[in-house]
Amino acid sequence: MTLSFDPFAELDRLANAAQSRVGTQPMPVDLYRRADEYVLTADLPGVDPGSVDVDVDGQLLTIRAERTPGEREGAKWLSQERVYGSYLRQFSIGAGIDREQISASYDNGVLSVIIPVSEKAKPRKIEVSTSPASGKRSHDTMAVTE
Repeated sequence: MTLSFDPFAELDRLANAAQSRVGTQPMPVDLYRRADEYVLTADLPGVDPGSVDVDVDGQLLTIRAERTPGEREGAKWLSQERVYGSYLRQFSIGAGIDREQISASYDNGVLSVIIPVSEKAKPRKIEVSTSPASGKRSHDTMAVTE
């Protein structure tokens, strides 16, 4: 019987366990480019929209949020598996981002951050010009025989 050991899976498990102990919860995100902008979506189920904070400081985009348990006066817990605490993710953004136009919205537990590409960083077509002398061809002809 062969046992396989995946050190990366073990590191992920240890990192998640350490995060749970210190109160920072994992925040799953998707990031993709659409036309001239990047779109980042993060799952934050059960998070009060007022606790969500998105800020940019230089080259660093930071997302913070807090999920707190509701009041349960007089409750006798039978099971408590939902995780509460703070969420934190940071992303390094490049110089080609229009920081002034970054926007965020929160809907049904999903945070969407739109990160536009700056005008200077957008691809553009460059016209190739020719000099008058190089644009003319000689009218020499060549005979082709078979």
